[in-house]
Amino acid sequence: MLDLAQGIAVQARGGDRVRYAAVTSALTPGITGDPLALLQAYRELPGARECYVADLDAIQGGRIQGGLLRGLARAGPSGGLLIDAGVADRAGALQVLRLGAERVVVGLETLRSFDHLGSILSAVGPDRVVFSLDLRLGRPVTHPELSGAQADAVSLAARAVAAGVAMLLVLDLGRVGTGGGMDLQLLAALRERLPLRRLLAGGGVDGPADLERLRQTGCDGALVATALHRGKVGPADFRAMAVSLSTQSSASTSR
Repeated sequence: MLDLAQGIAVQARGGDRVRYAAVTSALTPGITGDPLALLQAYRELPGARECYVADLDAIQGGRIQGGLLRGLARAGPSGGLLIDAGVADRAGALQVLRLGAERVVVGLETLRSFDHLGSILSAVGPDRVVFSLDLRLGRPVTHPELSGAQADAVSLAARAVAAGVAMLLVLDLGRVGTGGGMDLQLLAALRERLPLRRLLAGGGVDGPADLERLRQTGCDGALVATALHRGKVGPADFRAMAVSLSTQSSASTSR
């Protein structure tokens, strides 16, 4: 997971973006805030097939960091980049894909209409879109223009699935960087109630035990940053998670 602000890789914590500072990571000793160095380190982690990248400038209404994102896409892992750049409509999604993203992330925080989400899905296909259910300590983070924004998290996720979403990321900004754990009850409910091809989770991972809990809820993957930078999650943990998910997928197929 990479959070980018003004060309620097920053350390996210609690969703307070004003206070995000350049990343110092156990993966890149002696190097601070270098997005490419971090991405190259991520590539070496077994089982880290994709990388989620958040362009915080674009998400907050600024210009997209096009040159940086294009360079990262060229150097990304085999599964490519999942890029969140504040996409709110079809044109924005196509722009992100032209920069080299494997999948475009459409966040609840910046989405103005579920009709726009449907238009994006029609234009690029559900396999190229990840819908991010943006939360802050369990409460949906929505754009002021989004109708029905007061709905609960499960209801909003259901609206996204009804629009055609097949891949869902549950991202709790209030938990990011805190190591405070995840809302496993919400994740289990989403997996049980919605016909999702992939369910991803981010925010609150503190160590290998959290990754195992996510696997047990039926999650297909997790966003990990702070635990990596602090050395609480390492290559062996990624390898074990990848093997567990592969076994889980095979068992589901055989049934």
